[in-house]
Amino acid sequence: MPTKPTACLALADGTLFYGMGFGATGQTEAELCFNTAMTGYQEIMTDPSYAGQIVTFTFPHIGNVGVNPDDDETADPVAAGMVVKWDPTEPSNWRAAEPMVDWLTRRGRIGIGGVDTRRLTRAIRQQGAPHVALAHDPEGNFDIEALVKAARAFSGLEGLDLAKDVTCAQSYKWDEMRWAWPDGFPKREGKGHKVVAIDYGAKRNILRCLASAGCEVTVLPATATAEDVMAQNPDGLFLSNGPGDPAATGVYAVPMIQEVLEKTDMPVFGICLGHQMLALALGAKTIKMNHGHHGANHPVKDYETGKVEITSMNHGFTVDSQTLPANVKETHVSLFDGSNCGIRVTDRPVFSVQYHPEASPGPQDSFYLFERFADAMSARS
Repeated sequence: MPTKPTACLALADGTLFYGMGFGATGQTEAELCFNTAMTGYQEIMTDPSYAGQIVTFTFPHIGNVGVNPDDDETADPVAAGMVVKWDPTEPSNWRAAEPMVDWLTRRGRIGIGGVDTRRLTRAIRQQGAPHVALAHDPEGNFDIEALVKAARAFSGLEGLDLAKDVTCAQSYKWDEMRWAWPDGFPKREGKGHKVVAIDYGAKRNILRCLASAGCEVTVLPATATAEDVMAQNPDGLFLSNGPGDPAATGVYAVPMIQEVLEKTDMPVFGICLGHQMLALALGAKTIKMNHGHHGANHPVKDYETGKVEITSMNHGFTVDSQTLPANVKETHVSLFDGSNCGIRVTDRPVFSVQYHPEASPGPQDSFYLFERFADAMSARS
């Protein structure tokens, strides 16, 4: 006899997916996206950019290498839940500190396995990222009508400022560099470029890449003012990744960036939401995408070098390149759909990219951007 389903994923249009629940029990509502990466499920689940979203993993082997503290991109999982094809197995990897299922249970995140993720991914691509409710009950008792109603009641991410929910509570210093065999994460020592990093939901590996590029990093909360930034007497300003609607976060972030740009000629570098914040501050606009970009295999063309980089991406909004002002050049573009992936100001060292050059997970084609930021600060000093 078939095992009774212990989890149910309900879409706002009434479509239901049943499977076997794992991790925490209970119910959560969110936007549903899919991620095509073949590695890095722990980094994905702890990426603050996934706040308000449940992630469908298109790769079937999820959980098989367990989890460990080194791979967390922030202190706790931020994604609301996960959907996988095969039920997670016991970990088989020398780095595993505990099984993924135990980690999810302890961190209060719901998972559902045994789902036809290919069918679900096609639905997301065709209809756009749906609002969903995910429930896990070991007894398999579900109020389907209530689940669908909860999915329809989810407000969605448009107009939602989630950076305030995932940013740091207070400023701190960062000196950990990128992982290196055999000692793990070395500490940066000595003097370096003084960089203020605005935390809209910063991934740890971004901060590590800045430190590895020779930066003394001070992290400030998302709501930091221009006065807060300038008080650090920085050589450069970094704008981090993060979740939610950039227009909503821009209410307080854009005035800060504009004031910094007016008062100083310091280099500015942005990634993901930080890229969108910079674009808004320069006068462009952002728009919601149908299903966004989530994966570690996205080809991006660099117009200035002619090279194609394979990149890691995670975003549901994009900069409208048609709204870029005359002094802002589009530098990178997605080869999947032609959407904007990078900009720079033509007359000063201010630039940003939509994708994740720090990888984690993903390819390392774009580490050079951190060096470019450091070189811009060296040229100014």
